[in-house]
Amino acid sequence: MTSITDVPGIRVGHATRTTDGWLSGVTVILPPPGTIGSVDVRGGGPGTHETDALDPTTLTSRIDAVVLTGGSAYGLVSASGAQRWCEEDGRGFPVTGGVVPIVPAAAIFDLGRGGDFTARPDLAMGYAATAAAAAREDGHDVDRGNVGAGTGAVIGRGTYKGGVGTASITLENGVVVGALAVVNALGLPYRGFEKLDDQRQRVSAPPPLNTTLVVVATNATLDKAECKRTASAAHAGLARALNPSHTLADGDTVFCLATGALALDRSSDAARQYSLITLQSAAADVVRLAILDGVASADAVDTPAGEFRAYGDDVR
Repeated sequence: MTSITDVPGIRVGHATRTTDGWLSGVTVILPPPGTIGSVDVRGGGPGTHETDALDPTTLTSRIDAVVLTGGSAYGLVSASGAQRWCEEDGRGFPVTGGVVPIVPAAAIFDLGRGGDFTARPDLAMGYAATAAAAAREDGHDVDRGNVGAGTGAVIGRGTYKGGVGTASITLENGVVVGALAVVNALGLPYRGFEKLDDQRQRVSAPPPLNTTLVVVATNATLDKAECKRTASAAHAGLARALNPSHTLADGDTVFCLATGALALDRSSDAARQYSLITLQSAAADVVRLAILDGVASADAVDTPAGEFRAYGDDVR
């Protein structure tokens, strides 16, 4: 199975809790030092941290880690744990006396899904997930389904389980484009452009917040503005995979990381455009695959807060 870790140097770590009222966790994507990144937030109800620093007009261009977390806005504190790990490892923007790690984060709403509204990720879980990522070998298998930030994820207005999914595509020029998604959506999956079951849309009013979080990674050399454009293009994959998407009740967010290991053809304006369009089209495709993988990898869960059914393997 393909995954985001097919991009050399990308590692993924999870911290998960499912007992004593918990159904939540943290997922950290740890790129190699020097990775460039940006973000595109399209949902109407986002919960994010440090995303303003990823705008192409701002000072820094490198990302030291990306944190995806449960716990809604409360869970964003887990980014401080990842930041602490990066500081200890010497990763960050150099300043007088040390470094300041650039660690953006985004959260899904899973509060109370394990039975305890106050059971949500903290600094220690963010640190643990980052350490877990750092301990993995290059190219490692990624745990998927109900782990990390996808532990308490649901889809279809809270009817079915969501989860973590991942996929990758390798282009003819050697560029690898991978994606990891945490699927906690108001909507339900398509198979390609075909809706699987229109009747499943006709359920009770949606829960207050929903979100699909995505990290796209590539070994290509991109600048910060090109990462921004790639993140924007990748949102098309989210819209292809889930209906509806980008709603007022979703916090849909896509990060893009470029490790810079492989130069694109920029020998002419036409060559540059072709290279970027091909990469960005692949980003949209791989995001769709990662989302469907996350839904297909999820397991049914019975908790004090309710029973969540698995959607089924037929969405692959």
